Amino acid sequence: MSVPFSARSRPVVAMVGGGQLARMTHQAAIALGQSLRVLAAAEDEPAVQVCPDVVLGDHDQLDDLRRVSTGAHALTFDHEGVPTEHLLALQAEGVVVNPPPQALVYAQDKLAMRHRLTELGAPVPGFAEIAVADDLRAFWDRYPGAVVLKAVRGGYDGRGVWMPDSLDEALEVAREQLAAGAQLLAEQRVEMVRELSAMVARSQYGQGAAWPVVQTVQVGGQCAVVLAPAPQLPDRTAAAAESLALRLADELGVVGVMAVELFETPSGELIVNELAMRPHNSGHWTMDGAVTGQFEQHLRAVLDYPLGDTSARAPLTVMANVLGAAESPSMSMDERLHHLMARMPDARVHMYGKGERPDRKIGHVNLVGAPDGDRDDPQYAARLRERAERAAHWLATAEWTDGWSVHG
Repeated sequence: MSVPFSARSRPVVAMVGGGQLARMTHQAAIALGQSLRVLAAAEDEPAVQVCPDVVLGDHDQLDDLRRVSTGAHALTFDHEGVPTEHLLALQAEGVVVNPPPQALVYAQDKLAMRHRLTELGAPVPGFAEIAVADDLRAFWDRYPGAVVLKAVRGGYDGRGVWMPDSLDEALEVAREQLAAGAQLLAEQRVEMVRELSAMVARSQYGQGAAWPVVQTVQVGGQCAVVLAPAPQLPDRTAAAAESLALRLADELGVVGVMAVELFETPSGELIVNELAMRPHNSGHWTMDGAVTGQFEQHLRAVLDYPLGDTSARAPLTVMANVLGAAESPSMSMDERLHHLMARMPDARVHMYGKGERPDRKIGHVNLVGAPDGDRDDPQYAARLRERAERAAHWLATAEWTDGWSVHG
């Protein structure tokens, strides 16, 4: 059972998952004088390396969830993979679960999310549940050659998403996944000019705050770069995205931070792609580029503190993910970091303590732009993006993309 605040108590937030999001939430908790407890699956997970209050266990086991939440003021999440029925049971036992399972289900279940967003009048792609492979034929007739297949639960970073080029290929995927017991959803493949993310926070009693809308750049189905705020985004479009995200957070009853991933179409229309009810990769830029970072804001929201200022600190901040190289370099990460600091002293580096393997997110780099710049100036934006990507590539590969050498 969760416990009330007292004059002597230090707020304890329990977080399910010991990944990099929990690690960075712990960093924010230290600054606020709070304590983060994590439920982790293994002793080498990123948050376990730095957090003193750790429960080793399985997020699929109700008893382990009970252990981590005992004595905590709120239970929250580093990932959305917790069984909804377990969270409802904890809630019935008096645990404060934020975001509550009644909201979190819409980030866990893509089909439920599509139906609920449709009820709320939010713009979504055409979609249909695929219960048997033949359900796909009718959907393909509606959107020939423009169909995406998704696992209803569990997919992320390009996993659980298929973009078939033909009906035969789509049917093959559907039969294979349905035979394996997966639930499937078919969606219209949206024509878009770019992907955006509207990050917001909402507290238990309804205070909301929105960061500037950002542009995300995907590589291989996962986020590689974020430009914040999104360059050349009309003010009216940015305002519409922020308003939509705040309305959805309120209508769904979200408590904590939420990312609304969006497609921007050639006509300027916004289409909702995904929801994430936790700190999110598209919000990592806020750690250095906003007055209040997303990890601090999440803690404020789940404990119902007043929310922080979400203003950007610079005309543009670029976040680049450090993605594991195809082959890990012989140079140690510590030495790579040494060289990066010498060459780019303004680079803000956040490493996760994870082992290197191909395409794994092992850290990120933030570059905060000069205050006299203009994010709508293509040269200003391109220079900052190139530097951020160059820094991230160096940390991943020990190779400078511009051919620079310390010995040259």
